[in-house]
Amino acid sequence: MLTAADVDTLILTGKIASSATAIMLLIGTPIAWWLARTASPLKGIINTLVALPLVLPPSVLGFYLLVMLGPAGPVGKLTTWLGIGTLPFTFAGLIVASVLYSLPFVVQPLQASFTSISEQALEAAATLRASPLDTFFSVVVPLAKPGFLTAIILGFAHTVGEFGVVLMVGGNIPDKTRVVSVQIYNHVEALEYSQAHWLAGSLLLFSFTVLLVLYTVLKTHPVAQPLK
Repeated sequence: MLTAADVDTLILTGKIASSATAIMLLIGTPIAWWLARTASPLKGIINTLVALPLVLPPSVLGFYLLVMLGPAGPVGKLTTWLGIGTLPFTFAGLIVASVLYSLPFVVQPLQASFTSISEQALEAAATLRASPLDTFFSVVVPLAKPGFLTAIILGFAHTVGEFGVVLMVGGNIPDKTRVVSVQIYNHVEALEYSQAHWLAGSLLLFSFTVLLVLYTVLKTHPVAQPLK
């Protein structure tokens, strides 16, 4: 059975994943739109930076985030000067790490959907004197709905399953930074296989459901493509 501590980690993980997904949508949507429409020579560099967490070992990303967010790092110095304090081993630090680590899982599906939108649809909106903002919300968003659904599902699910980055940046503090993946590790390390089975089985069921929903969306709306 799930213990009270296990339930607490599930709740905390849900809060982190929800918050990170919302932030990734706010940040990732304009980035994906720019990457889909621009011909700038910087496109390759930005694409590489966004996709870097896909191939970078989590321990490497976690280490550099820990250095940057720490008291001696540039971000840490800034947050300390602002009176916020340092972000490592805090809920806010976990959000920052989760956003950076899972951002490509939001940007890439959105970019694929934005790229598939024809110029004719945008030109038709322009002929009706729609502003760029009106065009985006009245034309682009409805046409890119499958991409948004895919981005939300993948971003949330990937954040839930994080381990290396969140362990290095957030540590293992009960009721504060201990997420589900870290709690499973704790159970295994303590030879508490029964409790580990309950948590791991919950994540397995969650992952299967997420993929089932995702591929159902992709089958109905083949515009959005999964990450490879």
